[in-house]
Amino acid sequence: MCITACVLISNRGAMAADLDMVNLLVLAGATLAIPILSFVASFILWPSALIKIYYWYWRRTLGLQVRYADCGGYRFCYSYRGKPGFRPSILMLHGFSAHKDTWLTMVKYLPKHLHILCVDMPGHEGTTRTNSEDYSIPGQVKRIHQFVENVRLNRKPFHLVGTSMGGNVAGVYAASFPSEICSITLICPAGIRYPCETKFDNHLQDLEHSHYTLSIPLIPSTPEEMEDMLRLCSHVRFKIPQQILQGLVDVRLPHNDFYQEVFMEILGENSRYALQENLQLITAPLQVIWGKQDQVVDVSGAVVVAEALPGCRVDLLENCGHSVVMERPRRTAKLIMEFIISLGTTSGTIKKRS
Repeated sequence: MCITACVLISNRGAMAADLDMVNLLVLAGATLAIPILSFVASFILWPSALIKIYYWYWRRTLGLQVRYADCGGYRFCYSYRGKPGFRPSILMLHGFSAHKDTWLTMVKYLPKHLHILCVDMPGHEGTTRTNSEDYSIPGQVKRIHQFVENVRLNRKPFHLVGTSMGGNVAGVYAASFPSEICSITLICPAGIRYPCETKFDNHLQDLEHSHYTLSIPLIPSTPEEMEDMLRLCSHVRFKIPQQILQGLVDVRLPHNDFYQEVFMEILGENSRYALQENLQLITAPLQVIWGKQDQVVDVSGAVVVAEALPGCRVDLLENCGHSVVMERPRRTAKLIMEFIISLGTTSGTIKKRS
């Protein structure tokens, strides 16, 4: 009897231990399931939130901090890393309808000791949205100069980088404020009369003939249009899930009226060919990086720049489209650093063209 009781007690103890283990496994499974299910739900229901989290994560990982610069009622949003040092500071200007985080993929491959600033262009993302005067190329140049003065970036000449619309702005800035620029990199810049037409030029002609009643390829409002825009801008084909395409549209959709206003301004007579009209005024050493398969602004524009500025450096990338920073981030970072180092001097002492 005593032995039987002991066995029963032992069995009950073992069963209790088994139940404790089962409960522990259930609890652990539930603990793991909650974030997984939350992630899946977010991916399906709120993909735009995940995109914002993605950018936040990469800024944090790369050591970039977000700051604001207030200029008499006008606010710039920018991210930065490092402090001014031996090499020139680098200011990066993104393209049409993009934002400061455009540069994250390339910043990953730049030396961590460099002083880098990535600013949201006028009206874009976290920078104040005002009126059309600020969205023309001359207007954007004026605002970027206001930013440069506010953060005191022009205490020493700095290296300026611009892509697409930002390349147009960067070139005109270098022409307008030559003493502030020690060198400049233009990546697939807009603002040139290109000898050869692109697929986007054909779209522009159709738009003009329709008096701009057709949809603009660079302002998507559906996942399908977003996919078409990515195909237009990138030679490399990225397989993007439908939910992410939807998230990208959701992030942009509230701003499409603003993008249309900017688009019309940068096509205006004071902006469309602003870079080409100012090329001869650029005195700083200049580098051009261009994707050979660019379907937005044709690579023949590199010839136009080289003919106007014979001493400039031209780097053409094979199997690369308009989104150079996204398609070839490591190569682009390497080319920019090679160019800066090749000038062989510290910030503020680079020889200008006469």
